[in-house]
Amino acid sequence: MKYFLILILFFGFVYSFEVQKPKIYKEQNISDWIMSEKLDGIRGYWDGKKLSTKNGNTINAPKEFLKNFPPFALDGELWSKHNDFEFIQTTVLDNTPTKDWQKITFNIFEVPNTRGTFLQRLEKAKQWFTQHPNKYVKIIPQYLCKDEQHLQEYLDKVITLKGEGVIIKDPNQPYHTGRSPYILKVKKFQDMEGIVIGYNYKNGTHIIKSLQVKLDNNINFNLGGGLSNNQRINPPAIGDTITFKYYGFTKNGKPKFASFLRIRKAE
Repeated sequence: MKYFLILILFFGFVYSFEVQKPKIYKEQNISDWIMSEKLDGIRGYWDGKKLSTKNGNTINAPKEFLKNFPPFALDGELWSKHNDFEFIQTTVLDNTPTKDWQKITFNIFEVPNTRGTFLQRLEKAKQWFTQHPNKYVKIIPQYLCKDEQHLQEYLDKVITLKGEGVIIKDPNQPYHTGRSPYILKVKKFQDMEGIVIGYNYKNGTHIIKSLQVKLDNNINFNLGGGLSNNQRINPPAIGDTITFKYYGFTKNGKPKFASFLRIRKAE
């Protein structure tokens, strides 16, 4: 029995991994950093053999999609187009791959466990796919950031295209994992997740006025903004994890001007 437990711990350690996680940009000096669009899709981590979510769950991509993937690690976003998260999530997290995968691309933004600067690491992926083409693979374009004004101008451009936001990185840092002050996300708003624990109804009807939502810190609040007419009749189920956007917090720690975005499936 002891030997069996050791094997479980060993293989759990071998196949676990930690990804990079950005912090929130707070107007620090980012001159000469590198910026790119933050795509709103499903994170995909290629470990050299298989594709997984950020939490280590296997992504059942078609063989054609993974054709010519390298023997080294890649980190990227599985994405289709702007404002298409529900389609991406349903397609990518399905246990049985469908023809909808033809609309998905793997957009690389990092080459884990590779030496060199950020751009040198990306160059490794570029050279590989130049020699081993795959029509589903793209390298996310990266741009040199001149200053705060340049960053805000780029963010405005991304938002105009219905994008989510911008990622900005210190290009001279070696590859590292975990929450990092050298990788920042920039948005017009912030978003977070909560669990649906109940409903508030419009008087005398079965139409949802707002969702009762519980946050990780055990604070509860009512979320009514952003729900479509259909969602007010067929709301997220109790126990569902949802994502919503907000603009800061009240003095009681509740999200301000919160608006429903989507149901978040386990990744």
